[in-house]
Order: sequence, then structure tokens, then C-alpha cells
Amino acid sequence: MSRPRLATVWLDGCSGCHMSLLDMDERLIEVLRQVDLVYGPLVDAKEYPENVDMVLVEGAVSSEDDAHRIREIRQRTRVLVSLGDCAVTSNVPSMRNQFRLEEVERRAYVENAQNNQHVPRRVIPKLLPHSRPVHEFVKVDVFVPGCPPEADTIHFVLTELLAGRVPDLTGKTHFGA
Repeated sequence: MSRPRLATVWLDGCSGCHMSLLDMDERLIEVLRQVDLVYGPLVDAKEYPENVDMVLVEGAVSSEDDAHRIREIRQRTRVLVSLGDCAVTSNVPSMRNQFRLEEVERRAYVENAQNNQHVPRRVIPKLLPHSRPVHEFVKVDVFVPGCPPEADTIHFVLTELLAGRVPDLTGKTHFGA
């Protein structure tokens, strides 16, 4: 029997959720013995694979590339977990939403730059007008709030999913912690 295929994805966020995943310490090794880690920052895969059993998605959808990626990920994955406040609510990335996109780009690439002051149109993904949570683009199966969620919470979610259960996060996590 093959092991479940696990992926992790980092969209527009700070990587704090992946740091909490690593903070599982020895428990991460226990989980990795039960799965095949097929995609994520810790794996050298360039393309998101087919037939992924579960994915932990960190970050908001803020660019056209993010939107394309999350749709592809959803098509290729059985259980999609929005991990952390940025994925669940668009949290910190959405702070730019009160400004027009042109203002945000000018501030970032012209006003705050000492050299090469221009808005790049190649290489940098085209930003969407607003940063938005993952569930506004695709169906999400499990929501795990927290900024970032604690390692214990992530471990609980993974072990519940591996046991074939939908994790009940009541009392286990909350927004901002």
C-alpha cells in the first residue's frame, strides 16, 4: 500500500507557518515516516505533482501567479488545508487592499528604492488588485487559523488527516496566535 502524498505550498506570506511546521521537531520525523513529501520548500520538485492527498497552503492569493497556482493545486489535491491567518483571511498581505494597486507599486518600487526606480513588468508576478484568502479562489477543506498556528496545532491537523478524520480545531487555535 502506498503512503499518502503530502505537499506544502507558500503563497504570499512570511513563511511563519512553515517555520511552525518545522517546530514540530521530532514529531515532524514521525509524520514524515507516514507520508511521501512530494512538494514544498523542503523538496526540490519544480512542478506541483498530480494525485496529492493533502496540502498545507500558507499565504494569501496576491498575484496572478498565486491564483493560477492555487487553482492547479486544488485540481491535483484531495484535501486542501488553509494554514494560518494569511491563507484563511489574507491577514497581513491584505493591508495593501486599502490602496490602489498603482499606489502600492509606486511606493514599493519607486519611492522606497534607492536604485533602479521603476515598477518591474517582467520577472515579478503581476499583482491582483487585492490580496484575498484562499477560499475565495478554491474550495478549502480545513481552515487552520493562527499567525502562525502553533506546531502542536499543525501536528494535530496532520495526524487527524492521516487517521482519516476531519480535525476539530475547537479550542485548539484562534486568529493571531
